[in-house]
This record gives sequence, structure tokens and C-alpha cells, in this order.
Amino acid sequence: MDCQEEQLVNTICGLYEKISKLESLKPSEDVNILFSQLVSTCIPPNPNIDVTKMCDTVQETRQKLIKICGEAEGHLEHHFSSILTSFEDNPLHHLNIFPYYNNYIKLGKLEFDLLTQNLNGLVPKTIAFVGSGPLPLTSIVLASSHLKETVFHNFDIDASANSLASLLVSSDPDISQRMFFHTVDIMEVTESLKSFDVVFLAALVGMNKEDKVRVIEHLQKHMAPGAVLMLRSAHGPRAFLYPIVEPCDLQGFEVLSIYHPTDDVINSVVISKKLPVVSNGNIVGGPSCLLMSCNCSKIHAIMNKNKSMMIEELGVTEKQFS
Repeated sequence: MDCQEEQLVNTICGLYEKISKLESLKPSEDVNILFSQLVSTCIPPNPNIDVTKMCDTVQETRQKLIKICGEAEGHLEHHFSSILTSFEDNPLHHLNIFPYYNNYIKLGKLEFDLLTQNLNGLVPKTIAFVGSGPLPLTSIVLASSHLKETVFHNFDIDASANSLASLLVSSDPDISQRMFFHTVDIMEVTESLKSFDVVFLAALVGMNKEDKVRVIEHLQKHMAPGAVLMLRSAHGPRAFLYPIVEPCDLQGFEVLSIYHPTDDVINSVVISKKLPVVSNGNIVGGPSCLLMSCNCSKIHAIMNKNKSMMIEELGVTEKQFS
């Protein structure tokens, strides 16, 4: 690491030490200040930093920090979902009180654009979101702004999270009819996974490499051939906040593109499709009918309009649009 990178890592590790000494990770002035400092430190794009190659001590701190960030994010979403459900009118009309709502608007638009470019002229009828939490903003943004006829099934292991999320959408006459919540460990869901055109995997489902890969392997085993798997990853210093998903983690999927935002949207987006199972020269389970081949020229054209993106294509050198 050069001096600048070393200083950045030292700053992040110093913030971890302060955060780890907090009595609680629930929203408070101290929690908000420290996590705001952490995010503002990690968010400037620095593609030269590869956190996977750092020393064991830094790697250990990174894993602890990801876990802490996941816990704090859960508390934050629970806090604001509780506030939103207290509104007498439709709570979805007040989503802008959530401090990161605009980030979800941008991320939802990005993910919708990726789907639009890769789906074979079809609008997905059913989408599963794994790890939806008490404030399922991705599903809500997509359902209300982009996919207005699609049915969303949200999966979370936490019953209290699903209870809040269900209450949140219950007053909306449209969304409440197209959004369902399931309290279950996704590792116990098998046959029903075949019914989804698209599966989203939240960034904090599987907070270390081993757990993440186990979930991906489970989805690969049970998703329909040709179905889309969209995952969130992280790049550069942002990988101190969220786990990294690499192409080698997606065995049995064709990775189409990996997008690295360079604005205030933190998560990278990985889009892939499940490959058909071939046995004795025959395709098992039917050919891929939902997803067409990746048309890189179209994707590059769309993303080139957005100057705040980096794009990575397999076999193509990573590019940054500036």
C-alpha cells in the first residue's frame, strides 16, 4: 500500500475501534456521527485498493466491521419502519424520511436498467428478494416505479422484520396486493425458488465468503434455468462495509456484468443468469427462455450516459466512465 492507502485504512480501522466500543448500535447521535464518518471515508472510489490482499489483521477488522454494519443497518431500518407505520395515511408516501432513501431510488433505477437490457423483451412476473428486512425499499421502489405489474415475494428469517414490512405496505391498495412476506431461512426454500423469474440477494445475506457462497450454491441448485440472479457486492474501500461477490463465487451461473457505482450509491451490482443443466448432452429442465445473451454494446451505451459508473465485463478490462 502507498501512504495514501495506508492512511485510509488506518482511518477506517480507527473508526472501527470507536464503533466497537459503543454500548448500542441503535440510532443515536454518537452512532449516527460515527457511521456517517465511516461511510464518507469509504465511499470515494479507489479501484486500486484491493481489500482481499491486505494483511490478516486488516482482514479480521474488515470482517468484524461488516458484521457491525449489518447489525447497525438492521437497527436503522427497524427504527424508521416503526416510525413510518405510525403514519395514519399511507406510510409509503413518507419514505423520504429515511436518510438513505435517495440511494435506494438510484440503485433501483440502476438495477431496473440492467434487467431491461438483459431480459428477452419480457417483464418479470415474479421476483424474490432474499433478505428484505423491516424496510424492503428495493422491492417497494421497483414495484411502485418500475415493475408495476410484477409480484414480489420477500424472504427474511426475522419474523419481526416481516411483521413491520407487511404493516408498512398494507395501506397501499396496489403494492399490498403484489407484495408478500415469508418468514423462513432461504436455505430451507427449495421447490418454490423455481417459480421466480428474478431472485435478488441482499448484500448482507451471508456476511462472510463461506456463508455467501453457500447461499449462492443453494440458489443455483433450486432456481429455474435461465432465471436471473442479481446480487450486491462492493468495490475498493466500500468492501469494508459490505462483502465482495466475485465471478468465481457464481458457479453454475453466467455472469453478465458487474457495475461499480462511483457516486453515493455504495453497492456494486452483479447480474447473472442460471445456466441450464446438461446431462448426457441434453438440457435438463428446459432451455433458458427468460434471458437473452448479453448484448454488451447496448449495456455499454446505456451505462455510458451515466457518468457515475464503472463497468466490468468478463473478458474486458474494467472501465471507469469519467
